[in-house]
Amino acid sequence: MTVKLKFVWAFAAIHPLLVAPASTGSITDIEHVVLFMQGENLIFFDSLVQNRAFDHYFGTMAGVRGFSDPNVQVNDGKPVWQQAVNSNLSTSAPYLLPWYLNHQGGSYLEATQCMVAGENSWQDNHAALNGGLNNHWATNNTPWSWGHYRRSDIPVQYAIADGWTESVIAATNPNRVFWVSGSINVPGSPQTKSQGGYPYIDNNETPGCEEGGFNCYPLSWKTTPEIYQDAGVSWSVYQDEDNFDDNPLAWFAQFQDALPGSPLSNKGMVGSTLNDFYTQAANGTLPAISFIVGPPQLSEHPPYAPRDGAWLQKKVVDAVTTGAGYSKTALIISYDETGGWGDHVTPYHSPLDTPGEWVEDPYNNVGYTYSGPGFRVPFYIISPWTRGGSVFTEAADHNSQIIFIEEWLSAKGKNVTTNEMVPWRREHMSSLVNAFDFANPDYSLPFIPDAPAPHQDASGNYDGASYCENKYNVTRPDVPYTSQIDPGKVSSLSEDGAKAMRGSVTEGRYIVFELSGYALTNPGKSAGSLIGTKATVKHEDIAQRWVVHSLVQGGNSFTISSAEDGRYIGVHTELIGSSKGAETYTLEFVHSKGYSLQKEDGKYVMVDSDGQVQITSDAAYWRAYSVTYSS
Repeated sequence: MTVKLKFVWAFAAIHPLLVAPASTGSITDIEHVVLFMQGENLIFFDSLVQNRAFDHYFGTMAGVRGFSDPNVQVNDGKPVWQQAVNSNLSTSAPYLLPWYLNHQGGSYLEATQCMVAGENSWQDNHAALNGGLNNHWATNNTPWSWGHYRRSDIPVQYAIADGWTESVIAATNPNRVFWVSGSINVPGSPQTKSQGGYPYIDNNETPGCEEGGFNCYPLSWKTTPEIYQDAGVSWSVYQDEDNFDDNPLAWFAQFQDALPGSPLSNKGMVGSTLNDFYTQAANGTLPAISFIVGPPQLSEHPPYAPRDGAWLQKKVVDAVTTGAGYSKTALIISYDETGGWGDHVTPYHSPLDTPGEWVEDPYNNVGYTYSGPGFRVPFYIISPWTRGGSVFTEAADHNSQIIFIEEWLSAKGKNVTTNEMVPWRREHMSSLVNAFDFANPDYSLPFIPDAPAPHQDASGNYDGASYCENKYNVTRPDVPYTSQIDPGKVSSLSEDGAKAMRGSVTEGRYIVFELSGYALTNPGKSAGSLIGTKATVKHEDIAQRWVVHSLVQGGNSFTISSAEDGRYIGVHTELIGSSKGAETYTLEFVHSKGYSLQKEDGKYVMVDSDGQVQITSDAAYWRAYSVTYSS
């Protein structure tokens, strides 16, 4: 099991502005937080087939850490794009590159909506991870795991991600337990062994423990909704009768044993319906915290179609954004895990022996290993404070949603801090606050295309997956071993474009830094120092494109190289031919201001009104854009 990282963006056509009250410009402007997690609990032959990975959905999207990653991991001279292939898969190709699922066209444009790629158990995720090389998705999962969609296949998901802010988070149950409690009880966690889990890393819901004393059920440590209840904060679960067993509170003894009529029973086990949610969102009467648990057919969990999940997502988004309370609501949409689909980024994780994070693999497959965070999944934040073409770059996981609520309610005088969260997660996962620009809310709404209504049977039940599978005998396209793209042109899979950045800088993108109408620029081989040149509207000039190279995992110290010729920034802003001698820069993000570029001597890089690069004692703040262009 692993818990995945996230990245955030926003960009879209704008509809007329909604009338909204003046903002006080702080996190206290929020009155409602809605948490909606896609995914489910379907079990095939004792292993899990679940949800969606970041590259699978958004690897081609402009301005994100997708197929244009300049910091892509290299193993023995091979970029991680080149997934290992054995003779059981193909004798005509030594590797498998990312490939478009609908490359054959025709009926596959519909059939792949209900296809299954791979599996997503603890064992399968770690097998694909291959000790951190992250190069066994084809051999240890399936070659379809390395397939991806484009914008035309999932237009609603792209529009939501483009319209607001987007981010990135292994099996369903453990991730959802993290979502509502902050832990899965890895040894060294705040919980005791007797409270269940130890660790809880798969989808066991049979009372007792698996052989070896792990995956114990039910769990019994304190959940965040209990803490909200104690603090007098209103909350509720919204679910229909068939919630595909995705309500994680139902896996805790205190909710199972709650008396009928009690808050834990009424709000957590019974909950309210999705129709109740739509009504309350429309009239602005949602509780402070809402948990949405969708039905299985609309979960996007293979074989359930992305387009059916898009229909539900749009209903939820529309209910919030057109409702009376949109001006004070933050809707967070996340996915519980990757669903057997691959992602190229090896998860950011804790150092060896970190308490609550490292465990001896109870299945005896991979030895002593970290439990998470895990592979990236899509994540959006829909609110007036997260509009405007941004990509959120901080490391985050499901705990981040808990931490965000803690900070929000603390600002309102409520203490809902949980003692159940593993300390390393609290210290190293984002609070998500930097994704919000509270000083500049934007109440306009992007255009989101209509999603076709999910298919229903004669009784009115959603049956999109079975309808699709019955209609198309073959849902898996041929793997294009003999017609792959050039290995050096994986970046050509990405859309051209740019997204403004928010949050602490991380690797994985080409960055354009702009200040006072100028961009930090490589002057070319004939000159040795940085210059400023006029910024462009689309941020497409390769001479203005830079790559940051992290010196400490999770830190803010980097060396910086030019995308144009690979030269590094050295002392005195000179460009040099290798990383040896490159100056270390500290990149700090300041809310509503931007990014400062601080040199080793404590001074800052800025550009004056004439476009001249200067070194000053005072911090200057640049706007930063994550860009993906084919040239």
